[in-house]
Amino acid sequence: MDISIFRFNKGSQLKTRQNVPLLGISFVGLFLIVVAFGPLLAPHDPFEGDLVNTVLPPAWQEGGSTDYLLGTDVMGRDILSRLIYGARISLLLSLACICVYGTIGVILGLLAGFFGTRTDMVIMRFTDFWMSMPGIVMAIMFVSVLGPSMRTVIIVIGIMGWPGYARIIRGQCLSLKEEDFVRLAKVAGCSDIRIIFAHIFPNIINTLIVLVTLDIGTIIVLTSTLSFLGLGTQPPSTDWGLMLSQGRDYITTAWWLVTFPGIAILIAVLGFNITGDWIRDTLDPKQRLR
Repeated sequence: MDISIFRFNKGSQLKTRQNVPLLGISFVGLFLIVVAFGPLLAPHDPFEGDLVNTVLPPAWQEGGSTDYLLGTDVMGRDILSRLIYGARISLLLSLACICVYGTIGVILGLLAGFFGTRTDMVIMRFTDFWMSMPGIVMAIMFVSVLGPSMRTVIIVIGIMGWPGYARIIRGQCLSLKEEDFVRLAKVAGCSDIRIIFAHIFPNIINTLIVLVTLDIGTIIVLTSTLSFLGLGTQPPSTDWGLMLSQGRDYITTAWWLVTFPGIAILIAVLGFNITGDWIRDTLDPKQRLR
């Protein structure tokens, strides 16, 4: 057998894995540009209606207007402007939720992995119990107490989402605490808290970057789902899930009311997922050898 063929194929596969995903980067870049320059890009006020131009189709369809490129909703509000402002809400909610449950998960994971024994057992059993809680039921319970709002979405997802981070960070910590630099830090008299946050934590930042990148897409879908069910963002604020909810009754007569928010969610989620996979392969040397 000519092993040079095998080597060539292996090298080609490695090179392919390290290629930058232009599609994912483009989608994420477009999303971030819209978020950053939303007020400048939006052609109309997303909250101001025009009762003369209600349910206008997109500009390329008969009856459409170039003033409203993607059409208008039942209150005469510009769909494109609402999509642009909805991107800001989606990213804000995603980052806020990740900050809440990421912080909880990282702290518990580090404590469980570093101290082990009883601390590890208590935290992991509590994690298992929390993962068994039905998310939708918890969401409904919190909404009934706090009322539907963006704050409620952040609280619900923040409280329910930390177990995944705790498990992953615990595994990383169990591996890192056996490294020589941790042993040397103990010999040097460093406190446990200093070892955890000054020596171990910096070595899990790559893992956190991957988790956050992949989670943004997931949270966008989840927050949109809650808004669609009436548990999240409330009018007059604009949110992609809320736009879907408001347009579902007109899906047969005004397809653009639900199609464009759905496409926006698809582009954002696909972009972050593809980019997250590439970041994982780039930051984790083990992934490159698979």
